Amino acid sequence: MAFWWPLLVLAFAYGICKFLFMLIPPSVPSIDVDASDVLEDGNQSQENSFIYVPPRGNSQQPSKIVQCYEPATMKYLGYVPALTYDEVKDRVAKVRKAQKMWAKTSFKQRRLFLRILLKYIIKHQALICEISSRDTGKTTIDASLGEIMTTCEKIHWLLSEGERWLKPEYRSSGNSMLHKRAKVEFHPLGVIGAIVSWNYPFHNIFNPMLAALFSGNGIVIKISEHASWSGCFYFRIIQSALAAIGAPEELVEVITGFAETGEALVSSVDKVIFVGSPGVGKMIMTNAAETLIPVTLELGGKDAFIVCEDVDVDHVGQIAARAVLQSSGQNCAGAERFYVHRDIYASFVSKVTKIIKSVTVGPPLAGRYDMGALCMHEHSEKLESLVNDALDKGAEIVARGSFGHIGEDAVDQYFPPTVIINVNHSMRLMQEEAFGPVMPIMKFSSDEEAVKLANDSKYGLGCAVFSGSQSRAREIASQIHCGVAAVNDFAASYMCQSLPFGGVKHSGFGRFGGVEGLRACCLIKAVVEDRWWPFVKTKIPKPIQYPVAENGFEFQESLVEALYGLSIWERLQALVKVLKMLTEQNPAGSSSKRRID
Repeated sequence: MAFWWPLLVLAFAYGICKFLFMLIPPSVPSIDVDASDVLEDGNQSQENSFIYVPPRGNSQQPSKIVQCYEPATMKYLGYVPALTYDEVKDRVAKVRKAQKMWAKTSFKQRRLFLRILLKYIIKHQALICEISSRDTGKTTIDASLGEIMTTCEKIHWLLSEGERWLKPEYRSSGNSMLHKRAKVEFHPLGVIGAIVSWNYPFHNIFNPMLAALFSGNGIVIKISEHASWSGCFYFRIIQSALAAIGAPEELVEVITGFAETGEALVSSVDKVIFVGSPGVGKMIMTNAAETLIPVTLELGGKDAFIVCEDVDVDHVGQIAARAVLQSSGQNCAGAERFYVHRDIYASFVSKVTKIIKSVTVGPPLAGRYDMGALCMHEHSEKLESLVNDALDKGAEIVARGSFGHIGEDAVDQYFPPTVIINVNHSMRLMQEEAFGPVMPIMKFSSDEEAVKLANDSKYGLGCAVFSGSQSRAREIASQIHCGVAAVNDFAASYMCQSLPFGGVKHSGFGRFGGVEGLRACCLIKAVVEDRWWPFVKTKIPKPIQYPVAENGFEFQESLVEALYGLSIWERLQALVKVLKMLTEQNPAGSSSKRRID
């Protein structure tokens, strides 16, 4: 016992010291980012106070500029340039030059960059959320959940584990290469190109940027023409953080424009990450095929939300309401198909009906509203079309939220949360991506039927399964053909940034997030070297040296059996043959001569 006491005291002292050390805040520089032109009382708001009327139908905006406006009020925000093909090429070239320097930086310097960003984000949450709200119409609560928390979690994971997963990874060298050391190295690809959607303007910029830069790459991000105003401010945050650590500010570029801008980016970079629709994703693949660069596609979703009969209806009803309200044109993984066991169907519908009827919709910065505006102009018309198609085929609306004070110029930007019953898979609402606050609820009688219904979709992004038995919910989720599954929760997997995110079928392929997403930004190189160099080197055995000996093939047969024989006795016998042939002085060349003749 006397021997263990000093060790216990030392271990305890070490633990106390480590805990006290953790209480000392790290020294992280602060950055200042000019936000005068994006605040409500800023110059841009004063100068551009008129209502913007965007073109309808197939009419296009002027090709040289991207007009920006608040979806919730239609208030004009200004414009940004639509970059041409040559301008994009020039931006990529600058990033490529800066990346050569950045690739040589240490993980310590990259972590400092992340900590500076994290410090700024935490201190300026309200500003970031307000800007996101103005540009997309979402509430600040939704912005906090989808923009701030997810980005902070991403940074935290990279700080904790990022370096570990980018260091060389040693692998087994196999039976025939026991004298070798095998490893996988992860090198930067160069310049990553990201084309991102409008639904989370802050996170959709920071998510690919963080992974790209931590793995030693540069990145050019083409932001959506529907959320360009906020992206330009978020870009300043990144530039300020790079300047604070002495890194070249040209390492990251945020570009604006339309299709031509995106096409130019795809043809110029070393990898493309695309977040958007399946149709555009297919065009991205076609263009990427010209230069044979890797592509990650995160496309549409039509997630199934399955509720078994043994759940707490009140609890799951609240989660279901949150899931559908997050789909109000803002969420990238919204639940759009609700399958409820027939034994609790009536009680579940009653619960969500009560919740949805209490929801108020209005300009998110003008009052305490539960849901904001739709970001996409004319999107309410698409939602109305999907709902009307369902009604024509026998569906029934049982609940709708209410409108708050909405300016007459922005009426078309809003759609009330809607609960629909008596739906089936013949309806467009159950097949097409809605991207809006519509909750179609369908009955099922067995777990097998629920799985069949969930898989009856061209999309395969995610699913959520609820049951009083976790093993039952897990079993159902395992049978659904999708890339992301939540058991007794909704969209929780995205907050676990150690996990990959992506789908199958028309929801795309490849992954971002987690180890898989981080390493997808890398050139993955397999390396083999001598384990005991220079004492043990590869030497070609005499029987297969040129000119090949007559017993060369016999030697190979015995060598294969010695290495991979199914029993120890077979291996030993073969090994004896191998050693015997190595020690024999066989005449060389006769075997080769016979083959030639």
